[in-house]
Amino acid sequence: QVQLVDSGGGLVQTGGSLRLSCAASGRTFNYYAMGWFRQAPGKQRDLVAAITSGGSTNYADSVKGRFTISRDNAKNTAYLQMNSLKPEDTAVYYCAARTSSLFGYDAWGQGTQVTVSS
Repeated sequence: QVQLVDSGGGLVQTGGSLRLSCAASGRTFNYYAMGWFRQAPGKQRDLVAAITSGGSTNYADSVKGRFTISRDNAKNTAYLQMNSLKPEDTAVYYCAARTSSLFGYDAWGQGTQVTVSS
């Protein structure tokens, strides 16, 4: 069973940057698709960015051009670099792993709070 620990959240001003990290257990991390989700109070959890085992990336329109997802398979770690942050980016951010192409995301981090002040 893969376990994920996400970290790196905090409080920043509009226009600032944060780098979130997601450390994964297991020996097959290089086979997992990874994603970052976020959930604001009273709203559903939405996919922000995803990266396949082959390194292809996709982004929500709201973050395209500002956020970058990456992975370091040697370190079993995925990252989300967030630049030009806006107050509407405020949410709890969750790392997730898709361990099989047959199913959806099936492993989740505990969440890390990102707050962007205006």
